[in-house]
Amino acid sequence: MSFMSTAGPQETSMATTQPSVGSATLVTVDIVVLVIYFILVLAVGFWSMWRTKRSTVDGYFLAGKSMTWWPVSVTTQTNTGLAPLRDPKTTVTFYLCSGWGITGMLMVLLLGWLFLPIYISSGVTTMPEYLQKRFGGRRTHLSLAVLSLFIYIFTKISVDMYAGAVFIQLALRWNIYLAIVLLLVITALYTVAGGLAAVIYTDAAQTAIMLAGALTLMGFSFVEVGGWSALMEGYSQAVPSVRVPNSTCGIPREDAFHIFRDPVNSDLPWPGVLIGMSIPSMWYWCSDQVIVQRSLAAKNLTHAKGGSLLAAYLKILPFFAVMLPGMISRILYTDEVACADPDLCKQICGNSVGCSDIAYAKLVMELLPSGLRGLMMAVMIAALMSSLTSIFNSSSTIFTMDLWKSFRSEASEWELMIVGRVFVLVLVVVSVLWIPVVQASQGGQLFIYIQSISTYLQPPIAIIFLMGCFWKRTNEKGAFWGLVIGLAIGCVRMLLDFIYPTPPCYEEDTRPGVLKYVHYLYFSILLSVITLSVVVVVSLATEEPTPEQVKISRLTWFTRFDPVKPKEKLEEVSSASSVSSTSSQSRWMSVIYWLCGMERRRQGENNPVTPPAFEQNICSLEEKPTLHYVVNVNLIISLSVTAFIIGYWA
Repeated sequence: MSFMSTAGPQETSMATTQPSVGSATLVTVDIVVLVIYFILVLAVGFWSMWRTKRSTVDGYFLAGKSMTWWPVSVTTQTNTGLAPLRDPKTTVTFYLCSGWGITGMLMVLLLGWLFLPIYISSGVTTMPEYLQKRFGGRRTHLSLAVLSLFIYIFTKISVDMYAGAVFIQLALRWNIYLAIVLLLVITALYTVAGGLAAVIYTDAAQTAIMLAGALTLMGFSFVEVGGWSALMEGYSQAVPSVRVPNSTCGIPREDAFHIFRDPVNSDLPWPGVLIGMSIPSMWYWCSDQVIVQRSLAAKNLTHAKGGSLLAAYLKILPFFAVMLPGMISRILYTDEVACADPDLCKQICGNSVGCSDIAYAKLVMELLPSGLRGLMMAVMIAALMSSLTSIFNSSSTIFTMDLWKSFRSEASEWELMIVGRVFVLVLVVVSVLWIPVVQASQGGQLFIYIQSISTYLQPPIAIIFLMGCFWKRTNEKGAFWGLVIGLAIGCVRMLLDFIYPTPPCYEEDTRPGVLKYVHYLYFSILLSVITLSVVVVVSLATEEPTPEQVKISRLTWFTRFDPVKPKEKLEEVSSASSVSSTSSQSRWMSVIYWLCGMERRRQGENNPVTPPAFEQNICSLEEKPTLHYVVNVNLIISLSVTAFIIGYWA
């Protein structure tokens, strides 16, 4: 199931890096398709604005907790399973080779059946807020909030902008700043105006566009290469004609179609794939704000589980619709996509590390006719926009509810709405300023560094959530010091990776032994064990949390069904709207207020708003017996499919 050559992650991914590749450009028909796409997205975004009360915290950040299972699932899949369309290096290196797709299928089910019942019963809006409720205090809560914003801004946004913008630059010959600014303006428009509801519904529409485009290109690719058998035979023979003397660069691996590889000498040892990748995957699927926030928007637990199930099923499609066409591109354009000589690669795509990034774009520009080429252009833009809107919305939620509200505890709902929207605009500015850094990296090593950040920073966070949810004895001191020590160790390894990057296959590996002999997936296991040990030891060595110090009720797996106490009702009730009344306002101001969802009461409407009961502010854990049976049967089916995939490609 893995499709890598010995040159490593740079050999077989499927997106774009430089605009010098491909002779075809978009024509009038393609431009018309793009215009129709933008009109569709904006129409769906504004339509969703009518459906949700955007002037409340729940309405803006959690879509009023009214989402059904299908938009929750497809938007989750847009931001994960179809990531190769916008995140080229994940396509082979982590989705297939390291079992990222398989662990993702398992973890999204783990989210629906184990973690979501806890998050829903706790009534939280953000993941840092859960830690604050679970452990008390502020330092663990604020540390995770700041770390999450750092990861979102300096990793996810940069990769998404790079992968999408250079594709636009390739097809339209636009200035990269113009392309990115245009996309950011459009995505910010309906993100600021509509909140999570607009993000979810527009992502659902864009998922349909992505699937249609990817499946269309898959059909053209298989016809061109000659079918499945030709793909299996042709890949092993896809060796570039020009290679570095006395080097194995450009030669496909013998174990390219295996998930489980040698535990010592392979590029991806199977114990690291099973365990080392599962821990970061648990963070991403079970405690990352971008993913969990959509599930928290579901109207009840059954719909949340249904969303997880459909997302797991959809994760099978990228293997056929994205991964295999990328391999076909290597077969059809071997000397370009799989170039092994640094000087030649520099001439082909402007990147001496390798030109595998151009594989998917090469197929689009060479195989597809006019019109369909515009559709695939819309697909790439859809992948970029859906990712950016999700990151913008989730980052805005964390900043507003965790950081701003921590220092402005008496902030009114009106103030929180303004801060949330303004922060999205701040992210847009930061994204534009980050473009030169992304360009300077040229994509060759950027993704490797970003995966290093993920592998070295995510395991400690995953362990903290795991222990908080399933071990009642975990206290604040144990969680905090486990997080701090784990992140410190991870940062040391990450800095070493920056200082001593992995050499190309034609150079001798002179890195320190801790980098050369300790695979990063094994290091992920070691880091998880160290963090877990610190949490357990410190928690047992310090005082047990008392009910006065922290509220365990409804915050762990074992206490999720506890009754809601009257004291909690008073604490959790949403504050009455402090929106100031106004006697008159201009039509322009009225339009602006409506666009932002900032509803104002007319003069005389100063009656206090009756706060809803706490039980109505959270999703019930109760499930209808019939639907409960249906989702559990589908859980068994999904697990069986996953087991078959593992067995077939192991």
